[in-house]
Amino acid sequence: MDRGVVLVTGGGRGIGAAAARRAAAAGWAVCLTYREDEASAGAVAEAIRAAGGTAATVRADVAAEDDVLAAFAAADALGPLTALVANAGIVGPRARVDQLTADRIGRMMAVNITGTFLCCREAVRRISTAHGGPGGAIVLVSSAAARLGSPGEYVDYAASKGAVDTLGLGLAREVAAEGVRVNVVRPGIIDTEIHASGGQPDRAQRLGPAAPMGRAGTADEVGATIVWLLGDDAGYVTGTAVDVSGGR
Repeated sequence: MDRGVVLVTGGGRGIGAAAARRAAAAGWAVCLTYREDEASAGAVAEAIRAAGGTAATVRADVAAEDDVLAAFAAADALGPLTALVANAGIVGPRARVDQLTADRIGRMMAVNITGTFLCCREAVRRISTAHGGPGGAIVLVSSAAARLGSPGEYVDYAASKGAVDTLGLGLAREVAAEGVRVNVVRPGIIDTEIHASGGQPDRAQRLGPAAPMGRAGTADEVGATIVWLLGDDAGYVTGTAVDVSGGR
């Protein structure tokens, strides 16, 4: 089934890679972005092609407007855009608020908030029926941190994801009558590389058993939820946040 094109930001690893693979299997052509790890993004794209799907990769820092425009241009080359998975995000080393610097806060907000806004803007310009688009769906990847606050670890990250939650709610209501559904997925402790980038490579193994389900989640479990929200089975779902957190 040809579902059009989905752009997955940060699609080379972790949750983004899982969502990209599942979206391709469900019939979308996939354009995925990466910022540094070209090899991982290429491997995801190659696996999609080997399974009979269509995939392209593009380097993009979503905090840079020109990079966002280039990413959407690459997606446009594959066909009409019908979906966006705004997954690209960063986390910093463990720190209290009284240890944060303006540079760290600025970079966190630029990637996690401004980047997500820019991607949503470009997606709506293509998908919304008010712009002549075919309609479609947007999924924003937030975090359970948005409602937990992440005290003593990274309140700045949690705050940025709280903004993503609010963006999802407001945008959903703004474009609901234009054929665009917008939802948020809030992963809990998921076993991906993001913990290592924040200086805690053992975080999933350490905290996962404390979740009510007794384990960390997998990227594929989050990817499955994302692709369900993109698809027709979630056709009357918009403006909501789905926790994939094992009850955390």
